[in-house]
Amino acid sequence: MRYIIVTLFLLTLFSSHAAAQTEQKPGGISFSGFVKSDIMYDSRQTVNLREGHFLLYPAAEALGAEDVDLNAAPSLNMLSIQTRLKGDIGGPDALGAKTSGQIEGEFFGTSDGDINGFRLRHAFVKLDWGSSTLLVGQTWHPMFVAEMYPGVVSFNTGAPFQPFSRNPQVRFTQAMGGLRLIGVAAMQRDFQSYGPGATGGSVTSSSYLRNATLPNLHFQAQYAAGGHVFGAGVDYKQLLPRTATSKGTLSEERISGTSLIGYAKIDAAPFTVKMEGVLGQNLADLLQLGGYAVTAFDSTSGEATYSPIGSYSVWGEISYGKEFEVALFAGYSENLGADENIIGSYYARGSNIENILRVSPRVQYTSGKVRIAAELEYTSAAYGTPNDANKGLVENSVSVANTRLLMAVFYFF
Repeated sequence: MRYIIVTLFLLTLFSSHAAAQTEQKPGGISFSGFVKSDIMYDSRQTVNLREGHFLLYPAAEALGAEDVDLNAAPSLNMLSIQTRLKGDIGGPDALGAKTSGQIEGEFFGTSDGDINGFRLRHAFVKLDWGSSTLLVGQTWHPMFVAEMYPGVVSFNTGAPFQPFSRNPQVRFTQAMGGLRLIGVAAMQRDFQSYGPGATGGSVTSSSYLRNATLPNLHFQAQYAAGGHVFGAGVDYKQLLPRTATSKGTLSEERISGTSLIGYAKIDAAPFTVKMEGVLGQNLADLLQLGGYAVTAFDSTSGEATYSPIGSYSVWGEISYGKEFEVALFAGYSENLGADENIIGSYYARGSNIENILRVSPRVQYTSGKVRIAAELEYTSAAYGTPNDANKGLVENSVSVANTRLLMAVFYFF
């Protein structure tokens, strides 16, 4: 049934696009996207999504017989699942505002078992009153700054150094000249927080944010002029990890996290420089290091208490040229541990990682609608043991590294 619905959706987009070309009526839908094929080689096993397509960092050592690292085996793959389809929608004014919308999907699937499946990326309606806009729907989380994200060839788009997530949200933007003030209330869908599973262990789910009955709140100030972009923001998220205590009563214990972001883009054609820093708590849903852990337990009430696990990340990129581009991306992230000593489970990404480092040079050439790109991505991760008696800080770490060779061919339409 799902594939029938997707087929009807695609046919509708094609027919609407054809009608718009012949009738030239105002509004309607403008159809665009690209076909992309990636060929990738990794020097070792990695922590990734979709058969290695979305790479986060190298896998930890797995010592076998004679202390041989079983994760030191290389890997090769070729995929076209990033191929994308987008419809930009225009229509008549409403409520005194210009109206627009967007629907975008790709063939990345929703899980490894659904690879090649068509999934929703963006779906929103926007009302534009000139100096103020209201967006309702699913699009990039405000910590992913669409005006200046890394231009890397890899689909990870700089993760886990660059926050990466798309969320259902309500976003209001007020413009005052080059200054924009942005307020967002968001929930979770494909990118979710960690928490305790029904049968134990750590799982990801949107239920922890939903059950807290408070959306992820964000405020950001951004200034843009002459191709330059500067901005800073603050983000607040609250989760309810359990709805019931171990004694069978309603749980009210929440875990909160506050995060800060600052960024700058300098357009000095033919050079472009981008820089960003994030200092935050419980950022696992943004594909960054962090989460939370149990720091106390009341045996009388059966209630657990939690502490957020913090991290910071910085990245920078410098690129030269447009049709023929040469660029270098570098990023670093570090686990900052929790606010208190830990006595129980971790619900976090990379709780046994002290730091991650990436250096990634690339070159790409665009001719008409075709782009050919090549990238070398070197990523190291320092794995160790979190010390519960020292706020979960990772100790005795050992670094492992992966080198990815990536070639991609795009066709834009």
